[in-house]
Amino acid sequence: MNDTSAVKDALRRQQIETPSWAYGNSGTRFKVFAQRGVPRTPQEKIDDAAQVHRFTGVAPSVAVHIPWDRVDDYAALAAYAEERGVRIGAVNTNVFQDDDYMLGSVTNPDPAVRRKALDHLLEAVDIMDLTGSRDLKLWFSDGTNYPGQDDIRARQDRMAEALAAVYERLGDGQRFLLEYKLFEPAFYMTDLPDWGSSYAHCVKLGPKAQVVVDTGHHAPGTNIEFIVAFLLREGKLGGFDFNSRFYADDDLMVGAADPFQLFRIMYEVVRGGGYDPEAGVAFMLDQCHNVEPKIQGQIRSVMNVQEATAKALLVDGDALRAAQAAGDVLEANAIFMDAYNTDVRPLLAELREEMGLHPDPVAAYKESGYYERIVEERKDGQGAGWGA
Repeated sequence: MNDTSAVKDALRRQQIETPSWAYGNSGTRFKVFAQRGVPRTPQEKIDDAAQVHRFTGVAPSVAVHIPWDRVDDYAALAAYAEERGVRIGAVNTNVFQDDDYMLGSVTNPDPAVRRKALDHLLEAVDIMDLTGSRDLKLWFSDGTNYPGQDDIRARQDRMAEALAAVYERLGDGQRFLLEYKLFEPAFYMTDLPDWGSSYAHCVKLGPKAQVVVDTGHHAPGTNIEFIVAFLLREGKLGGFDFNSRFYADDDLMVGAADPFQLFRIMYEVVRGGGYDPEAGVAFMLDQCHNVEPKIQGQIRSVMNVQEATAKALLVDGDALRAAQAAGDVLEANAIFMDAYNTDVRPLLAELREEMGLHPDPVAAYKESGYYERIVEERKDGQGAGWGA
């Protein structure tokens, strides 16, 4: 796509979902460092998410996590979000923090524990009904630490049974996105360790079950863009959890560790039609801001996705296909790299001004005084967090 106006039009309709938990105190299994001004309630998380959308113009939804964002009235929470110019996005479940889940949740050998986990998943669909959410995001920490600890095949049967029950509960216009993770906290065997296992369960269930690709959940050196291309080709790519990793599931800011990888992923999204609104691919952030300011970290992450997308849209598809058809390896690579090496920051600054936004979202946020205000307003009470 060489037409700058067409690139701008495509970027103007981009939507990137931020996660409620990124605004609270978070960290590693060793320590959560508390910061001043973090939200104390789900409503205050929405307030902060609304600031990211205010300054970027492309972050109109915020994902929630149950029970971290539990409220008495979810319809009222959705209305609260709408009043602030955003909406509730994906509903994320939590079947990994209760003591009952030490040996797994839906794959646990104890049927009572499996029932408890399934009831939580079904409750999350109830919350989707109340908030108008389209996506239910499922991640399971289930697995084993030792050979022989449990029956691997039986655990897959239990997983399939639970997923089928959730699938049956989904309403019109709803779907679930099934995540996977190579390891952690289970170190011998994880019940959903890779895209293939997630894909296999989703194919068996039907069109309302799709795979979500968390960019931090793969072995070192994994070609994530191949996975993206494959899932798009099969119509099974439901969305992304964007973050960066150096070693494992580091949950660092997207594009921080390997911006070239993010560009390669976004190229396959664009090339495979995943960027088109009708494709339904959800572009979500899933990050843990351990030492960096929360709202600024989310703004910068949104900008990083925008830059990678802009570069992907600038790839000269006609020239690339011609070079590929001619077997001109170096020319094809040069065309690809030319787009990646383009400085798209002036283009994005110009686009933001056309959208009525400040060309530099981070600078605009700093100048707004919002941070100073919430530090004062939220000095009393307990900051939200996930308690590690």
